[in-house]
Amino acid sequence: MKTPLKVFDDLPNNYAETNASFSSDEQLIFTGTSVEKDGRNGGLLCFFDRRKLELVSRVGISPHYSVIRSLWHPRINQVFATVGDKKEGGTHILYDPSVSQRGALVCVGRAPRKKSVDDYEVQPLIHNPHALPLFRDQPSRKRQREKMMKDPLKSHKPEAPVSGPGFGGKIGTTKGSLLTQYLMKEGGLIKETWMDEDPREAILKYADAAKNDPKFIAPAYAQTQPETVFAESDSDGEEKK
Repeated sequence: MKTPLKVFDDLPNNYAETNASFSSDEQLIFTGTSVEKDGRNGGLLCFFDRRKLELVSRVGISPHYSVIRSLWHPRINQVFATVGDKKEGGTHILYDPSVSQRGALVCVGRAPRKKSVDDYEVQPLIHNPHALPLFRDQPSRKRQREKMMKDPLKSHKPEAPVSGPGFGGKIGTTKGSLLTQYLMKEGGLIKETWMDEDPREAILKYADAAKNDPKFIAPAYAQTQPETVFAESDSDGEEKK
């Protein structure tokens, strides 16, 4: 095992993945070659007799690409060879119509289908990616904030104070509609006299009722201070001094 049984020259190889395989009956040994720098020979498959240890056949696979790996499938009796370089690659299949079975023969034996005049192809519908919600740009935070400020619920905006005309001491309320209120006021049915009244006289007219039927402060002093005592005026004290 120290010396090889046979050495075959003129088999350039630039790939460590390149292998050597046996045929299905193990009578042939084959391997692939790489493309040389001078470009004289392309990728080849070289077959050698296992017993005689001599070259039997050399098959050109690709004029520009190297044969990297090869395999002889025993069941369908077809040879597969992968070719390529650092940029692209491909697969070549070698077969014999009288010996091979299925595999590539299934495709080769069928003629391409003829197009009928009744054939119809649907034209492809192209969608603009920017029109779909998935590909739309997300709105900026500033725009989202401005949109939220317009919504009183999302912005938690407090209710505005009541403003406008009123009636009966309450702002924003009317005795009927504004038109009805105007007509009744012009007809003398609604009289707003609060602007012409004296506030002191308006309060004093309830003095007798408050004295006869006290409800709030007066009952608290009925036992301890039956007579009302008022604080002396500061201005009078200063004058006495």
